[in-house]
Amino acid sequence: MFDVAVFGSLFLTLFVIMDPPGITPIFLALTSGRAAKVQRRMAWQAVAVAFGVITVFGLLGQQILDYLHVSVPALMIAGGLLLLLIALDLLTGKTDEPKQTKDVNVALVPLGMPLLAGPGAIVSVILAVQNADSVASQVSVWTAIAAMHVVLWLTMRYSLLIIRVIKDGGVVLVTRLAGMMLSAIAVQQIINGITQVIQNA
Repeated sequence: MFDVAVFGSLFLTLFVIMDPPGITPIFLALTSGRAAKVQRRMAWQAVAVAFGVITVFGLLGQQILDYLHVSVPALMIAGGLLLLLIALDLLTGKTDEPKQTKDVNVALVPLGMPLLAGPGAIVSVILAVQNADSVASQVSVWTAIAAMHVVLWLTMRYSLLIIRVIKDGGVVLVTRLAGMMLSAIAVQQIINGITQVIQNA
């Protein structure tokens, strides 16, 4: 009732796409200045949102995209543009001012989606579910998805310990580095989307 090959393949694919180590500095930058209790709750919320989005698209993904007449490249470009806006805020230091972010739940956007549950992860899950032609394969696919989100939660949950070590100055540095990383991810996602549009034309 369990296919190890299917589990391993999807888990590794999602690990590379969702990138738990890479999400750590971005999570720290977006949640800095908040109480530890709030940060822990945001880590949980981000993972819950990502899991919910991935689950919905895993079950109904192709139907949703077809109904909205949205192509995968369009989804990639839109997600990339949204991430680029967030990255520019991190780079310019706008998120350093509490009044601009205290009422914004970054656990939902951009952490939950599109950072964690981005176009790459969504497409991978849609394809994995479609290709799972047996009960064992389906069980393996959904176990891999759940396991990946547990890893994401543990990574963000315990990354909060880093804040205690690096202090305020370190948080500013991490914020700028996160902005650079996120802008590169965003631009690459836009490029991938445009490339697919050109190839499909």
